[in-house]
Amino acid sequence: MRDYPSDRVDLRSDTVTQPTPSMREAMIHAEVGDDVLGDDPTVTQLEQRLAVLCGKEAGLFVPSGTMSNAIALRAHTSPGDEIITAKNSHIYLYEGGGYAALCGASIALVDVHGGLMRVEDVEQAIRKQAGSLSHYPDGSLVCVENTSNRGGGACYPQATLDAIAALAKENDCATHMDGARIFNAAVATNTPVARMVRDYDSISICFSKGLGAPVGSVLVGSTAFIARAHRWRKMFGGGMRQAGILAAACLHALDHNIDRLEEDHRRTKVLAEAIDKIEGFEVDMQTVETNMVYFQSEVPATQVMEQLRLSGIDVMDIQPHACRIVVHLHITDEDIQRILSVFATF
Repeated sequence: MRDYPSDRVDLRSDTVTQPTPSMREAMIHAEVGDDVLGDDPTVTQLEQRLAVLCGKEAGLFVPSGTMSNAIALRAHTSPGDEIITAKNSHIYLYEGGGYAALCGASIALVDVHGGLMRVEDVEQAIRKQAGSLSHYPDGSLVCVENTSNRGGGACYPQATLDAIAALAKENDCATHMDGARIFNAAVATNTPVARMVRDYDSISICFSKGLGAPVGSVLVGSTAFIARAHRWRKMFGGGMRQAGILAAACLHALDHNIDRLEEDHRRTKVLAEAIDKIEGFEVDMQTVETNMVYFQSEVPATQVMEQLRLSGIDVMDIQPHACRIVVHLHITDEDIQRILSVFATF
């Protein structure tokens, strides 16, 4: 692996990435101030740049993607509301039930096909208390994840994103996009980010995954929305002081690590196609659009993981007979061949 302090090939997630030498240099020289007091110029630059890039009015720098989503959900909803999202969404599966604990909201889960929601299924999931004799909660927020993590890294077609947003607005629902890997989606679909998110009220964008920064996400939306979000960031403990050191890494990522995502996607497809051809393994190639490979195996996932581990390769199990591989900026073509040589021994 390039620019990584280990001879292991770590494919558990793109969150394992570490700052490259040039990113560390940018962090060292970052101009900083107290961001809680609004005095950090590098944080301000990052927030404004993301807002412009997304075609929105304002942005807010927060420590993590989970906090960014939590703040967005809380700013959009009131206790007793219902959030509509995919049953495989990060918000539902991997954020500790924050929608319930922090928002006091219930959740309506939408079936997925090829890892993604369909408009008609979203429509069926929206409930309103009006006309229900107050039996129902108020469905007030529709959340879409692009790319879809547990959907295998699949990307929503733009027409589907537009239709879901239009449906939400017709039903008096706000819209939030969990865009943790939105730049992967933008590169894979050749769609400008501003066009992709045009009809969404808020978007969470993570820098500590494929973009390679060590820490941080930016939440974007209208000026009024970000003002509400700023208050919830404070109450959730997300205010940081001289955070420009971290924001500088994110700015460096925007300048250097977006176009190169194509390399990750190319390597991922090579890996997925080869694994799918090995007897005893299966990959849903329909979902392999970005930097993830989800594969099923006849042997237990723990056995697959252990055999790979003994050869210096780390992957993550997600089900008893399924594992996930995530390709990122440290992975080279040589690493791909090393991985495939081990898979050939199964």
